[in-house]
Amino acid sequence: MSIIKVQNLVKVYSMEATEVRAVDNVNLAVEAGEFTAVVGPSGSGKTTLLNMIGGLDKPTAGSIIIDNQDITILSGRKLVDFRLHNIGFIFQSYNLIPVFTAGENVSFIMELQGLPRKTIEGRTREILTEVGLGERVNSRPAQLSGGQQQRVAVARAMSSRPRFIIADEPTANLDSKTTEKLLDMMLNLNEKENITFLFSTHDQRVVNKARRVIVLEDGKIVKDEAR
Repeated sequence: MSIIKVQNLVKVYSMEATEVRAVDNVNLAVEAGEFTAVVGPSGSGKTTLLNMIGGLDKPTAGSIIIDNQDITILSGRKLVDFRLHNIGFIFQSYNLIPVFTAGENVSFIMELQGLPRKTIEGRTREILTEVGLGERVNSRPAQLSGGQQQRVAVARAMSSRPRFIIADEPTANLDSKTTEKLLDMMLNLNEKENITFLFSTHDQRVVNKARRVIVLEDGKIVKDEAR
């Protein structure tokens, strides 16, 4: 069953006297439980496409349907609430709150969702233990390595039990050993909890682990290969 349906999606940026079609009439369906990489050269439209699917950017034309809800017609509080309860995000730069501990960073989304304190505390410890950081719950980002910070970011993205997770270049700042561990961890979580992962990446190590690879060039899908 498709949880994401992208139909005739277009994103045009006006730059002085010219227009750039960053995403050009893309059609795409993503099934529940996929582990998919979107690849392509810089400027191909990968991040723009994922930002629109994640509700972080509005398309110029087309629709994005997630669980039968067209998110392109949502705005303001409704769109924020939809993202909060359905989509997890992992960013290249981790985007952790520096004054929060690892535990506080993970629990933050659940607090915004209004979950009971006992549920939040239990889920926070559970997910940090799953990503191998159960003993670092009280450590702040500055006390963690890059790989550990990214694992906290993965835990934060998963803590609210989203329908899917968007990961934008999540391994770009990590060494090979840390990348392998992180990808294996995400694959395990994907298989264990059936959370869909959608990556934007230049990293061949991510491509090698993906079970589906979508290639973008000049805002168009030029190849879509299941493995």
